[in-house]
Amino acid sequence: MKLHALGVGDAFTARWWTTCVVVEHEGFRLMIDCPHPIRRVLGDGGLDVGDIDAVALTHLHADHSSGLEGFGFFSHFALGRRARLVAHPEVVAELWPSHLAGGMRQLIDAVHHQPHAHELADFFDVTELSEAGGVSVGPFRVEARRTVHHIPTFALRLSAGDRALGWSSDTAFDPGLIAWLGEADRVVHETNHGAHTPYAKLAALPEALRQRMWLTHYPDAFDLDGSVIEPLRQGQVYEV
Repeated sequence: MKLHALGVGDAFTARWWTTCVVVEHEGFRLMIDCPHPIRRVLGDGGLDVGDIDAVALTHLHADHSSGLEGFGFFSHFALGRRARLVAHPEVVAELWPSHLAGGMRQLIDAVHHQPHAHELADFFDVTELSEAGGVSVGPFRVEARRTVHHIPTFALRLSAGDRALGWSSDTAFDPGLIAWLGEADRVVHETNHGAHTPYAKLAALPEALRQRMWLTHYPDAFDLDGSVIEPLRQGQVYEV
């Protein structure tokens, strides 16, 4: 299993792309979250929309979901297919009416310029996650757990072959969530200010867990070289 670190920054970054990764196994590429401008984000990592087999969406804050309109339109117009989207039902319920409908609910035809109504299913093939158990997405088994955040947000645990990756998504410090994530071989955990996880809390975790952890979603001023937990570096590819 490989992890492509496409973006590592937070919502206010002026230095990085916002947090986004592609997890790859047996040629299947699952992207976690989808910021704007997604083709540029992917392009900096040597990828494009057509290289992504599915998008797992953790929540609807713009730094995690603002690229979905462009991703869906490019899939529809340039690739002639629906994009596969994986998300918890509470995220899916708000995705169209509160996030995408304003820009995607109506298209005009190229000849007569007549409007035609559209809905989420015209652009996305949706697989819903469950907190009760895992679902299959390509070679991955994807599990979800609710985090402590402003809006419905879900951590992920991805298993494929004999490896597993935990993804915290946005969350306040939550020992129960960290224990759940820690069942995986490697854990990617956010760190930031405010209603996020303080670096000091993660730095105080047992060394054995810290050695299996990567940091992401960090502020621009975060001391990458001074961290006792390895930060993901934008543009790098990692073995899970």
